[in-house]
Amino acid sequence: METTTPGGPAKPAAARRPRVRGRSTQWAAFAFLLPLVAYLLAFYAYPLYRNVDLSLHEYTVRSFVQGGAEFTGLANYRDVVGANAFGTALRNTLVFTFVSIAAQYAVGLALAVFFRANFPLSGLLRGMFLIPWLLPLIVSGSTWAWMLNSDNGIVNAALEAFGIGQVNWLTDPGWALTSVIVANIWLGIPFNLVILYSGLQNIPDELYEAAALDGANAWQQFWRITLPMLRPVSAITLLLGLVYTLKVVDIIWIMTTGGPGTSSTTLAVWSYREAFGTGLPDFSPAATLGNLLILMALAFGLLYLRLQRRQEWS
Repeated sequence: METTTPGGPAKPAAARRPRVRGRSTQWAAFAFLLPLVAYLLAFYAYPLYRNVDLSLHEYTVRSFVQGGAEFTGLANYRDVVGANAFGTALRNTLVFTFVSIAAQYAVGLALAVFFRANFPLSGLLRGMFLIPWLLPLIVSGSTWAWMLNSDNGIVNAALEAFGIGQVNWLTDPGWALTSVIVANIWLGIPFNLVILYSGLQNIPDELYEAAALDGANAWQQFWRITLPMLRPVSAITLLLGLVYTLKVVDIIWIMTTGGPGTSSTTLAVWSYREAFGTGLPDFSPAATLGNLLILMALAFGLLYLRLQRRQEWS
């Protein structure tokens, strides 16, 4: 079948079909993307916009519900950064984050290498190491709070059996941050174990066999084969651990509520306390602290990715 056009030769109708199919394919692609775009706008873009709006106004409970909050610009940021608690909270955040992810990665990698060698009951033991990951955080936090209780905790009971005096793990400013770090390390080890163990499964056994034939011992194989081959998986593991640990609130709040004083208060805990931890919510400082955490996570993430790319290019 042919169609004629004014002033030109007749064109087959089939010649127009690819264009029609191309347009229908584009519309189908847009239709599949629409739910994702709607999800990103509703649960990412709008909350981020709302958080920035909260930090640039002075919201009270009344103005939060009825509107009409006073615009204050960067005053909330100046107040938060200039507060006496900011330096302590920032230091606690950095110590809590980097000590936690370093220990979680080191222990998780050691366990992943250990479980790479198949032995009887290895699957059962790997499953048992996943228990901290499966428990609700309120259960984990309450368990650690009980274990580290000064009077009747199991940790102090064990120390007393070795002649060591009582330690006030959760009420001593010198020990509170250490206590919540230990609990958070315990919670994060299973995640590192699972991801790194999966990465180890993708390393061919032939590489280790060839290295062994060349006389490389286990330690040399680890440094020359395991670590380099795990670099992409390690990058993802550390980056996700960094972003997650920066915003940890629950385990600290359950165990110490950020105390005593501000000895275990991080920026995330401070933000939660301003918004929900008192009888009178103060939304604007809470949103300001949340935005600072977002900027920190973005900066650390970009820096880490840049360092990884430099290592890949070198």
